[in-house]
Amino acid sequence: MTDELVRCHWPGEDPLYVAYHDDEWGVPEFDDRALYEKLVLDGFQAGLSWITILRKRENFRRAFDEFSPEKIARYGKRETNRLLRDEGIIRSRAKIEAAIRGARLWLDILEKEPGGFSGLIWKHVDGRPRVNHYKAPKQIPAKTPMSENLAKELKQRGFNFCGPVIVYAFAQAIGMVNDHIVSCHRHAACEKLARQPRPR
Repeated sequence: MTDELVRCHWPGEDPLYVAYHDDEWGVPEFDDRALYEKLVLDGFQAGLSWITILRKRENFRRAFDEFSPEKIARYGKRETNRLLRDEGIIRSRAKIEAAIRGARLWLDILEKEPGGFSGLIWKHVDGRPRVNHYKAPKQIPAKTPMSENLAKELKQRGFNFCGPVIVYAFAQAIGMVNDHIVSCHRHAACEKLARQPRPR
């Protein structure tokens, strides 16, 4: 008899999804560029499942210059049309244009906002991950006052595809909140990471 790790229910048995759950989801992320990438991908997820995006993530990285905001901010009509022809990604003009606009906003925030893009995001939890203790998936909210406030700020700054539900999924993924159920083997691991000093 082997001991099997207890996990949140949502990855199922898909190896890619399980690896994402075990290695990435809920791990505090403070890197400005990585946060931009995740916000863009969550925007592309709107109306779709996350596993759909996850399976295309490497295609997205290739198509979007490894999510370099400095490069994406310079995209024009030619690059937009190239992306619209790329079968490896989600070919939504609105979402592609939102990613390009987001890169330009990211650069402006990096220049003007104390703490850069990371500072703007993480100030909504006072710079520290919130550790929740949900026992069942049905207890986990789809949005919270925090995600509503962050979504409102992002929209005011010009970002698209960042409603409170998308933003809460983003917050869960980047470890702003630890929403692994308490019986999941990753809950304690992410809680430990939450106590570590924030990288400077």
